[in-house]
Amino acid sequence: MLEFLAANIGTILIGLLVAGIIALIILSMVLDKKKGKSSCGCGCANCAMKGSCHSGK
Repeated sequence: MLEFLAANIGTILIGLLVAGIIALIILSMVLDKKKGKSSCGCGCANCAMKGSCHSGK
């Protein structure tokens, strides 16, 4: 087991780093959604999903 970890420590660390970055991105998106921020960055006037995207407002 220790031999496997020693042989693959670089791959394991990079994998954990990428997984952490992805988790932070998802957390940021969830928090923005709870705050009511739009994820697309454009206006909702011509959007086909405007009725369901911001129905709480």
